[in-house]
Amino acid sequence: MSRIDYYRAVLLGVIVGQGLLSLLMVIHPGEDVKPSPPDQKFEVVDTYKGCDVVRYTPDQSARYTYFLDCKK
Repeated sequence: MSRIDYYRAVLLGVIVGQGLLSLLMVIHPGEDVKPSPPDQKFEVVDTYKGCDVVRYTPDQSARYTYFLDCKK
């Protein structure tokens, strides 16, 4: 087997392998990735004397800030 025949065999193997992998991805594409819902920064968690108790979460923070919302 000459060197050119060896390179042809390797190239043919790569092409056939890529073709089989592509076919596998078409047949079984995997799980559908759903976009994550937008972050909720404000959430009404309770009421106090007719006012809403709102929890505020700043971006990338592990703490909550609570305040009263008395629009009524």
